[in-house]
Amino acid sequence: MAKKGSRVQVILECTEHKSSGVAGTSRYITTKSRKNTPERMELKKYNPILKKVTVHKEIK
Repeated sequence: MAKKGSRVQVILECTEHKSSGVAGTSRYITTKSRKNTPERMELKKYNPILKKVTVHKEIK
C-alpha cells in the first residue's frame, strides 16, 4: 500500500495573458507541499510571449 506524499505537482498559468488578446498561453509546472501551502499558489514568473514578468496562479 503506497502512502500519498505531501508534495503535489501544480500548473501555474499567467493571469495577464488572457486579457491581453495575444494568442497562446504561458504555463509552468512546479511542485508544492500540501501541508505548508494548502491554498492556491501565486508566483511571479517570466512570460516569454509578453516578454515580461507577470503573476502566474495555480489552476486545477
